[in-house]
Amino acid sequence: MAELLTPHGVALATRGLDLAGVLAAALQGGAIARTERLDLFGFVAVGVVSGLGGGLIRDTLLQHGTPVALTDVFYLPTALTGALIAFVISISQDAWDRLFTALDAAVIGFWAVAGAQKTLAAGLGWLPALLLGTITAVGGGALRDMMLRRVPAVLGGNALYASVAVVAAAITVVCSYAEQPTLGIVLGVTVALVLRLTAYKRGWGLPSGLDWQPRSRLAGAPFAARGGAAAQVARRAPGRGPPGASEGPERGRRPAAAVPRRPPGTGHPAPEVRPRASARRRGRERHRR
Repeated sequence: MAELLTPHGVALATRGLDLAGVLAAALQGGAIARTERLDLFGFVAVGVVSGLGGGLIRDTLLQHGTPVALTDVFYLPTALTGALIAFVISISQDAWDRLFTALDAAVIGFWAVAGAQKTLAAGLGWLPALLLGTITAVGGGALRDMMLRRVPAVLGGNALYASVAVVAAAITVVCSYAEQPTLGIVLGVTVALVLRLTAYKRGWGLPSGLDWQPRSRLAGAPFAARGGAAAQVARRAPGRGPPGASEGPERGRRPAAAVPRRPPGTGHPAPEVRPRASARRRGRERHRR
């Protein structure tokens, strides 16, 4: 236990959690590839992107040399192993769903803790550690979902996902500042597993959008002002109105051509101009006279 409290022990624990997250995420990507009925190359591509994507984004943002996924000989084989296991083993859909949920919870805990620890080891503060811990946990899954033309799970519509990563990274940061990094690793992974599985079973989630609208006249004044200005612009522009509006004159008003105009400088309407009679009609009138 004393060896785990040393910086070298914490680094080894972080590397182990990172590799565990790679394996779990690759298995998860392989499970999704099976539901999409992909071929062997599809399994490999989705598994590798799912397993290594978050770590690649994290190491690129840290700018501390080449990403570890390209320098450590264990990362790529671990991702390939997870994808091939999902390709070979065929189990029922219900079993895949249960495995998917467990792997998802494990990935969030492992990678949130590992990302926060690596950020702190690089000399950055607590806020970058929270950010990169969350990105490490959800980045690979977001890239995988975009490859498969799906809405990324991090954007919502499911049980707590990125929120669990933020909580796990925060626990790791607090324990690291309290000089208890090993306790932070254990608590971060445990809390992430319990919170994610509980949220999945009970259907917990963040609100997707509020339907609040202003109720008082004072609160609705800006919206009314915008509507009045838009209506004035629509009246001033002839023939241009809101979609679906008729192009003819407004109901209840006389057409503009039938309203007599006033001569400039007078207050009386101009006399109506009658059309000229034809030459034949004028001839008949003269003959009668």
